[in-house]
Amino acid sequence: DEVRACGARLKLISDGDVAAALSTSMEGTGVDILFGIGGSPEAVIAACAMKCLGGEIQCKLWPRNDGEREYARQVGYSLEKPLGNDDLVHSENVFFSVTGITDGELVRGVHYVGGGATTDSLVMRSRSGTVRRVRATHRWEKLKAISDIKYGGTK
Repeated sequence: DEVRACGARLKLISDGDVAAALSTSMEGTGVDILFGIGGSPEAVIAACAMKCLGGEIQCKLWPRNDGEREYARQVGYSLEKPLGNDDLVHSENVFFSVTGITDGELVRGVHYVGGGATTDSLVMRSRSGTVRRVRATHRWEKLKAISDIKYGGTK
């Protein structure tokens, strides 16, 4: 309520941590910052994307129970120290790729068309800063000729 009182717009998310994180560093999303609790694998994936986009992630470990808390301490993690991109991802040559299964805010899902399907992907590289959007058309007849996979429900 305090944030809204300052005039900020809020969007609550129930899932989609990585997409939400990406939206903070992509033009045209209207998103400037993300707060919340998410999973550790998602934080690492988001940090890879942030390195590609020039953004920054800051997070802390949030153990779900005493066992996780103790394990984090045993392997040398601080539960108080914020972790950034370089803490989560050590390489400066990171690739990030996502292809939609269902329609989302960043990429469209798979859409079936007569005799095939279309897919929408986002591919990024940190070293060059290149961000590519790929909308692909897949034709079952061509794919069947080169693959043993059953496309379109028949072989």
